[in-house]
Amino acid sequence: MPLQPQALGAALNESLTLHSALCRREAGAFQKAVQSGDDVVVACTQEKRLFAEVAQQTQGVTSVIKFVNIRETGGWSKDASGAMPKTAALLAAAHLPDAEPVATVTYKSAGRLLIVGAVDLAEQVAALLADTLDVTIFAQGVSGQAPAGFPAQERRYPVISGTGLKLKGWLGAFEASWDKSNAIDLDLCTRCNACVAVCPEGAIDLSYQVDSSKCRSHRDCVAVCKVAGAIDFGREAQAVSEAFDLVLDLGREPLIRLHAPPQGYFTLDIAGGIASPGLLPLVVKLRDMVGEFEKPKFFAYKQKLCAHSRNETVGCNACVDICSAGAVSSQKERQQIVVNPNLCIGCGACTTVCPTGALTYAYPRASEQGVRLKTLLGTYAKAGGRQATLLFHSQGSGQQAVEALGRAAQLDKAVHGVPASVIPQALWHTASLGLDVWLSAIAFGASQVAVLVTDEEAPAYLAGLAEQMTVAQAVMNGMGYTGVHFHLIQAGTAQASTLDAELQKLALNRPRLPAIAARFAVAQEKRSTLDMALDHLMTQAPAALPEAIELPAQGSPFGSLRVNKDACTLCLSCVSACPASALQDNPERPQLRFIEKNCVQCGLCATTCPEDAITLEPRLLLTPQRKEARVLNESQPYQCIRCSKPFGTLKAIESMLGKLAGHAMFQGPAAERLKMCSDCRVIDIYSADNEIKITDIR
Repeated sequence: MPLQPQALGAALNESLTLHSALCRREAGAFQKAVQSGDDVVVACTQEKRLFAEVAQQTQGVTSVIKFVNIRETGGWSKDASGAMPKTAALLAAAHLPDAEPVATVTYKSAGRLLIVGAVDLAEQVAALLADTLDVTIFAQGVSGQAPAGFPAQERRYPVISGTGLKLKGWLGAFEASWDKSNAIDLDLCTRCNACVAVCPEGAIDLSYQVDSSKCRSHRDCVAVCKVAGAIDFGREAQAVSEAFDLVLDLGREPLIRLHAPPQGYFTLDIAGGIASPGLLPLVVKLRDMVGEFEKPKFFAYKQKLCAHSRNETVGCNACVDICSAGAVSSQKERQQIVVNPNLCIGCGACTTVCPTGALTYAYPRASEQGVRLKTLLGTYAKAGGRQATLLFHSQGSGQQAVEALGRAAQLDKAVHGVPASVIPQALWHTASLGLDVWLSAIAFGASQVAVLVTDEEAPAYLAGLAEQMTVAQAVMNGMGYTGVHFHLIQAGTAQASTLDAELQKLALNRPRLPAIAARFAVAQEKRSTLDMALDHLMTQAPAALPEAIELPAQGSPFGSLRVNKDACTLCLSCVSACPASALQDNPERPQLRFIEKNCVQCGLCATTCPEDAITLEPRLLLTPQRKEARVLNESQPYQCIRCSKPFGTLKAIESMLGKLAGHAMFQGPAAERLKMCSDCRVIDIYSADNEIKITDIR
């Protein structure tokens, strides 16, 4: 890529020095730069490790050093000659400060490792770890493979066994529980194999466990084990639990079936024994997992905004359904959800699908992401770039796929590479950004937002992202912005041709975008950001706006309500259930009022309504009435027949009278009291002369 230092400097408002080979040859120039005291951005990541070491070894360095890859993302592409605006944008973003620190989650591991699986294979793996970790083996039979299949005669590690093994917890805090039901006490067993030899049914294997489905109670094993006394069929099963820091699961069926298992839990298919692929890297990782570890607390939760439940009735369950780590659980009796920070992997999918903003992504914050997007898009436009596409990808497999595409473009004439208009941006996880940030990006000047997903992402994440994109696209098209603005791209690290073809489609796509870029700041509050983005998009809409945009039912955070006025009695139970203050009453008269801007379509009102009179209507109202209170239903007040004070609605009292008309306890004077206010009802009971009172009974 022919770099243009003067043009780049003008876009970045600074003077730049061109270095054409940022490798070992120019380590001296790097050292001189960091000694200046100014912050330094290195536009290449190849020698990141070397330059970091040079900076450490150089005395008096106070510079903040950043690295950004402009080679695979722009330089190695058929569009390299036009990639200067993108390069300027990436350099400008690299100048931004790091995310503000947040609270951390701490794990402490003393190295207590539980290996679950065939005892002979488990012992082979334990031999690679026992000098660093305190190993215990939970025996699940033997593999039967030669030369394995025979556990060591010497008892080198504690071996436990039983049935119904369960596991919960995380790194440093796992709890394994099982039923100790094996007739053979492994602590007393001498591994003499006499019981194995004499059992006529072959019910005992070399893991020294009795298969009850084969055993016919001959008890020959008990006789030969008389000296050791390890076998006792009369021993009652005992519930046992034990704490571990790490778990290596070699069993046929994993104990934890989650797309994102807890920190410290590992699985491996070790059918090939000690030579199984993946064993060596796993052993290296396990040996290094002793000590204290920290990670950011990726989320913030505001219970008062949560639309999960009211009065033990579940409304929005989006975060619980989408979490692939089992970190989010329901506590409907407390009207909230609970996020376990130790299980949370920081994917942010819960914050993306949360309609109210009760869950927000904390590291980095949405406001910090907004600054980055404005910097990228503003610098890109200032440098002369047009039709920018933001490509969000993960820091792991997604980044590998983008870099692999850049290398392929340099070596293969058939591969185009990352287009000049596509600006890649790495995220901790692709599911951490959603509707509010995507629409803000379009408002800031991006023509398209693409999310690259690989095998890292859970299927639920793909469905959640697709739902959010469907809603976002419906909003854009409904406002008159033609074309497709949001794309979900699925590609693996080995699929350079697939990713290349998808990115070329993006480069050719020219959707309509706002004529003037927005200047608002992305707020931490999701609904506030959505309101600002929508207001700007409506102001810049290329055509006359409709009254409302119909949105898909699944995943829509906007909408109205339809109330069946014939069925509604204005009991107002929906008002108390609404978590977003979208439904309100009127203290002056019987009315049900509604502010559509506040509605998050959680469905709690419809679920709570005793008359089933409420129906959700997903849509985005574009008129000013969206922010104003309007009356959904109203009724005449019912006045007390004794004092004329209003105490209910006409429809509610008439409904009650109709339902109780045939009840034996509500006949005559008792029926008339239903038409009285609470005060008059008491007065009438005590002043009636023709009724026996409880005080008259002696």
